[in-house]
Amino acid sequence: MEPFWEMVLPLEGSPVARWLVQAASGVMAIRTVRWRDQGLEQIIGRPMPVGDPVLEVRGRLLVESERAYQRLSHRFSELGHVLMLREDKGEHVILAVPGSLPTEAGRPMLAVALFAATLLSVLWVGAEYEQAAGLVGGWPFAASLLGILLAHEMGHYLVARRLGVPASLPYFIPMPLSLLGTMGAVIQTRAPTRNRRELLLLGISGPLAGVVVAVPVLLLGLSTSQIGYVPPGMAAFQEGNSILYAWLKYLVFHRMLPSGGMDVFINSVALAGWAGLLVTALNLIPAGQLDGGHVAYALLGSKARRLTWAVVGALVALSLLWQGWLLWAGLVLILGRVHAVPLDDVTPLRTREKLLAAAGIVLFILVFIPVPMSI
Repeated sequence: MEPFWEMVLPLEGSPVARWLVQAASGVMAIRTVRWRDQGLEQIIGRPMPVGDPVLEVRGRLLVESERAYQRLSHRFSELGHVLMLREDKGEHVILAVPGSLPTEAGRPMLAVALFAATLLSVLWVGAEYEQAAGLVGGWPFAASLLGILLAHEMGHYLVARRLGVPASLPYFIPMPLSLLGTMGAVIQTRAPTRNRRELLLLGISGPLAGVVVAVPVLLLGLSTSQIGYVPPGMAAFQEGNSILYAWLKYLVFHRMLPSGGMDVFINSVALAGWAGLLVTALNLIPAGQLDGGHVAYALLGSKARRLTWAVVGALVALSLLWQGWLLWAGLVLILGRVHAVPLDDVTPLRTREKLLAAAGIVLFILVFIPVPMSI
């Protein structure tokens, strides 16, 4: 008796397809096999480039999804295909996509050049804050801010390397004519994570590493800053309060600030620490390719796409308090609807990873600043 899948789709003309299906039959009770070259966006989670057709195998997995992926991925790679595992309409779906995953990690010399430029830019801004005669005078601010940003990005980088995901070194973005002298930094991952568990680890590692450095920097800055009365009518930069920032000010000064006409006049180190918390909050917004988007997708799967619209609505509402949220609402609307979908989108999070995701949500609540800045 011939195998069921051959009765569904003759594969005599493609030995590779026959081998792929035979491999899949070891972990799946197969219902249908077919070629697909369109209509895959909803299943894969992103547009597919035009190219060779994708082999789609539908049915029910006979083993746990993580074991199934481990057993098949290397074999599919040997046959020149990338394995994707999905759920669709109550069925498990194995997709064999022709090609291979990128292995190049990026351009290290570009990362070094951008870091050097950003260092000069942040030193210049720091020297302005310190009213120093030369760039060297800006080192307290530069060391504090770049230390936080570097910790954040290296958290992503080291976890990516540990998971075997090819990733670039951090690309810093110099911006001398700005409040901080930089627009932050990014790393470029060249391939998807294997499953949602790895996606969660990759997304949450940066904010956790960054806040571990930002909190002591902020405490150091606050302890060397002064509090005093704010003169009526004085025009000055007012940094916004998050729950964590307010707690840390209370820890240092033993009172809630600002209150009673008094506030802390933060020095450049405290400003860098406060900015580190703000950067963490912005990255944890649960949308798209942001770190919070990775956490949301790891928890919710494809349902995370619906969350994007709620995020946009919330940001528009917050723009009544601070107009800068309108810009972020536009960015999320344009760029935030595409999530990083793992290769294995079936394997769920375990309890320990759900607790880690919950910690990320709590961190977002603690560091979010409804009104980041005002005059």
